[in-house]
Amino acid sequence: MQKYALLIAKALLTLAFAAAGFFKVTGNEMMVGTFDAIGVGQWFRYVTGAIELGAAALLWLPGKQFLAAALLLCTMVGATLAHLFILGPSAMPAIVLGLIAAYVTYSHRAQNPLSA
Repeated sequence: MQKYALLIAKALLTLAFAAAGFFKVTGNEMMVGTFDAIGVGQWFRYVTGAIELGAAALLWLPGKQFLAAALLLCTMVGATLAHLFILGPSAMPAIVLGLIAAYVTYSHRAQNPLSA
């Protein structure tokens, strides 16, 4: 059962972040506006989109799932903070995706290069 839950979690993360990353790097009007509101510049939209696309792909490479999920988790921590303090109105989608990424990160904790 846990094997299927992990597979579903990885599939959901892949769909969500491949789409979000694609819209960021292709300059979707809503994404451009969101990053304008954040105020750090459009370069950050490209970096975030590249991280999301890369991590979505890495979720399926053996030995790279921990890194991929950890990158997505960090991205969602940032997104949650941006929603809470700058963007509003709801950080709930970022929180849910962050929790799913946390589950995948935990499930692949044996790949953590810092654990001995």
